[in-house]
Amino acid sequence: MLNSSEKSSTRSNRGPRRAAWRSCSTIRVLVCLLVAILIIALAIGLGVGLTRGDNGKGKQDTAATPSTSGNNTVTTPPTSGNNTVVTPPTMGNQSVNSTVKLWQPDVGTTWQIELEYPLNDTSYEVDVYDIDMFDNDASMIATLQNQGRKVICYFSAGSYENWRPDAYKFKDSDLGYPLDGWPGERWLNISSSNVRQIMLSRLDLAKTKGCDGVDPDNTDGYDNDNGLGLTQDDSINFVNFLAKATHNLNMSLGLKNSGSIIPRVIGNMQWSVNEQCVQYDECITYAPFIDNGKPVFHIEYPKGDNTNDNNNVTMAQKNTACTNIDARNFSTVIKNIDLDNWIETC
Repeated sequence: MLNSSEKSSTRSNRGPRRAAWRSCSTIRVLVCLLVAILIIALAIGLGVGLTRGDNGKGKQDTAATPSTSGNNTVTTPPTSGNNTVVTPPTMGNQSVNSTVKLWQPDVGTTWQIELEYPLNDTSYEVDVYDIDMFDNDASMIATLQNQGRKVICYFSAGSYENWRPDAYKFKDSDLGYPLDGWPGERWLNISSSNVRQIMLSRLDLAKTKGCDGVDPDNTDGYDNDNGLGLTQDDSINFVNFLAKATHNLNMSLGLKNSGSIIPRVIGNMQWSVNEQCVQYDECITYAPFIDNGKPVFHIEYPKGDNTNDNNNVTMAQKNTACTNIDARNFSTVIKNIDLDNWIETC
């Protein structure tokens, strides 16, 4: 069947043919009749050929069109051995490697955090140890993993620490105001290309040591007097930058505090590490992690800033830390403020 444009073209061509027919003499009737028959036959043949050609082309295009979902072509992701390949989510303009296997701990995963010194006690029976990346060597991380634990490696991503072995790499222009209450630390310009390169090197070190994931601290400079004009957008961009780099190394990443930016980065995070949300009545802010099947590793410091001992807290202090309805299903631990070995759990 001809389409509408082909029909219009056929109608316009027939008019002149009818005029030519009326002008034929009696002697030339047979010749004109023969010509007319030939024209009609050719027109019919051409129309049938076009119709068949259109139908054939349509079937061919349909067969060649791949299955799609929305605007994304559906493809089969690759696999590597027995590893399940997962596609990490993306946020904003930050894309991550779509063929990496990421460790995703469950809600309620048990944990211990010790940052005061190189870990010297692995006897506490938990699923995860959060330890300092610089202070612990690869053999300690392997020891924990051989015991069936996962290891999160801590480093400060948003502050300069003058005792770290790579402290000399930071430029004066990278440094902001000192962190209140933390001698030797200063806020970092997290948009600096130099700072970001240093953090990439730290992630490489974490990978080399065998860390399963990283705990980058001090990503909430926007919420402090930082001397650099840091904003939430700066932190969002920086955290997603860290996520992309970490995931590309097949390691997982958590968000440390930084509650205000959760909606814009949670898709790239595998957990939250929160300090004192009960004390400051902020636990509801971190509940979206639980809602998304991701744990909140939660710390309370009931002893305050000046007491670090091995004594248990009072029952009232423990109940306050452990029974907050907004922190239900959090992985809560009670710690000394210096984050040594001592721990109580709910």
